[in-house]
Amino acid sequence: MEFNKTMGIAAAGLAAQNTRIRVIAENMANADSVANEPGGEPYRRKVVVFDNSFDRELQATMVEVDRVLEDRNTSFGRRFDPNHPGADDQGYVLTPNVTGLVEMMDLRQAQRSYEANLRVIESARSMVSRTIELLR
Repeated sequence: MEFNKTMGIAAAGLAAQNTRIRVIAENMANADSVANEPGGEPYRRKVVVFDNSFDRELQATMVEVDRVLEDRNTSFGRRFDPNHPGADDQGYVLTPNVTGLVEMMDLRQAQRSYEANLRVIESARSMVSRTIELLR
């Protein structure tokens, strides 16, 4: 039963970090997406919110994605481009609130968490295999 609990907790971590990696990739892909009309908003960065949930079957607390929210705490940038169709009266275009460095740091952290959960699964499988070998 502990094997199932370990695998379930690690698998939940993998799924949560996978969602986080996909959201970060979406942010990076839209880092240059601006509005095409004056007054329109550019792409707004998204962030993943995690939550703990209790799995009654495994009797374990697991991580899960609670929701994906738009980042309203970071303001949009401004770029002077009077020829752009989305420029305001003063010639400025709002740019997304996506910062490449922040996204890369978040991606690195998510990747490391994903790899740690994967190592837990590999270690658990290895221990079960060794136990089976000893019982033969």
